[in-house]
Amino acid sequence: MTTSRTQSRQRPRSLAFFAVFAFFAVFAFSAFSAAFASFAFSLHAQSAKPRARDLGIAPGVHPPGALDAITDVAGVRVGHTTVVEGDRVRTGVTAILPHGGNLFQDKVAGAVFVGNAFGKLAGSTQVAELGTIETPIVLTNTLSVGTAVDAVARYTIAQPGNDEVRSVNPLVGETNDGGLNDIRGFHVTREHVLEAIRSATVGPVAEGAVGAGAGTIRYGWKGGIGTASRALARTGYTVGVLAQTNFGGNLTIAGVPIYKSLQPPARRAAVDEGAAASRADGSCMLVVATDAPLDARDLRRLAARAVFGLARTGSSYSNGSGDFAVAFSTAPEVRSRFNETAPRARSVLPTDATSPLFEAALEATEEAVYNSLFQATSVRSAIGAADAIPIDRVRELIRNRDR
Repeated sequence: MTTSRTQSRQRPRSLAFFAVFAFFAVFAFSAFSAAFASFAFSLHAQSAKPRARDLGIAPGVHPPGALDAITDVAGVRVGHTTVVEGDRVRTGVTAILPHGGNLFQDKVAGAVFVGNAFGKLAGSTQVAELGTIETPIVLTNTLSVGTAVDAVARYTIAQPGNDEVRSVNPLVGETNDGGLNDIRGFHVTREHVLEAIRSATVGPVAEGAVGAGAGTIRYGWKGGIGTASRALARTGYTVGVLAQTNFGGNLTIAGVPIYKSLQPPARRAAVDEGAAASRADGSCMLVVATDAPLDARDLRRLAARAVFGLARTGSSYSNGSGDFAVAFSTAPEVRSRFNETAPRARSVLPTDATSPLFEAALEATEEAVYNSLFQATSVRSAIGAADAIPIDRVRELIRNRDR
């Protein structure tokens, strides 16, 4: 009887142990699967693909910087967090830091230009009022702007020297990735935002379906993050642009009307069925950096040229497209120090000297948009699908134009 009771007591313990073991095994496998999916997605997104210049597409007259990226502007840092989970989540965060110091204590001159305000650019009103940027610039999806604002505010007040800070103006922009991502699931977390900020570095910038571009669509093809720069030999100044592309229109590359000969499968199917070829709605967030000592007024004009540059690629600036540009100068002489009250001399570039910078912004924006398209890889999810544009076909169309 004793043995029987002992065995009857041990059986529930064994079952309980097995249940606990099974739970943790399933949890560990799920975590591993999610991590592997994210790793595989990131690896796939950053696979070797040509950029615009590899295809002979070099908009404008000014040469690029060494990296042909926004990080050619000395001190600028970029970081991404790509969030991929299961078959429904394709989103992320991209952070741009104007310099590596305490941005709140050493604010950069900045401005915002709105091409079409169907979108959310948190913090833009204070930038317009004061002409300064005091936090990292963060890009994410539409419904994650609130989470990003919270994370940027927490990041800022935690910086050494900010112990008494009681007001922070996070600058957060977005595009809507709901065509590929379960945007209603609010999958971007505070930690994802902080990871993008903390991982931001100088040097080459990952492009395509990464960070805030993981779930974006452009002209019906997979869009994403793209960047480019221009180095002005005569003045020594540099202009760099980073684009989060998620908008519509009629794709034009280097003046070639690509849309007439090459359409994404979804658009072709719509035409075959007699439906509208596509919705032109979407958004584009542009970040423009320069080391030229521009004040807020001319930085706004510089930002405007970036939005104008979208037209060269076929953007339709539709009713539902949020087209925003943020511009800043890294020049120390135009920065503002926290609690600064004493007058000091500042060197500002005269307005009559800005035209080459405007031209550089137009060129770099056009090329950044192309790079976002060429670097992107096809993305599929339970929400939808977007194919990468066929590079060989684009190359053929460009060559035919040249002939």
